[in-house]
Amino acid sequence: MARKVFIAGNWKMNKTAAETAALCKALKEKFTDICPCCAEVAVCPTFTSLSTAIAELKGTNIKVGAQNIHWADNGAFTGEISGAMLKELGVEYVIIGHSERRQYFGETDETVNKRLVAALKNGLKPIVCIGETLEEREGGKTEAVLDTQIKGAFASISADD
Repeated sequence: MARKVFIAGNWKMNKTAAETAALCKALKEKFTDICPCCAEVAVCPTFTSLSTAIAELKGTNIKVGAQNIHWADNGAFTGEISGAMLKELGVEYVIIGHSERRQYFGETDETVNKRLVAALKNGLKPIVCIGETLEEREGGKTEAVLDTQIKGAFASISADD
């Protein structure tokens, strides 16, 4: 069986809703001929542009993903977003454990795992990120770091999940 190509664009903290609409229109023109059996394309805009991207890309082969998810269903977690909120919008994918989240916001293998559990619980397809820092790479620690991150992220996740 051939592997399906997956292309995802993480927009990070870029693009207003209006800019998102314009970019989605341009992407629709470029990716209309991609066969969904061979490749899947997703965009992951900012939270404020998710609805715009979903509306603009409706009926196309381009999927929409979120840049993060909180592990709780609701509660006093200012600035966070739950899986149910993402699912209701029509999001299909969610990025979890991005290196910037680990570096700047204290994301850990444990919180990556909790977010992964929440994504699966809500029927979202997780894009789980792993990666070493430059210092770890130069120190010959890449494989050990990746191994630890994978084991931590997927702790408690069954093969069926």
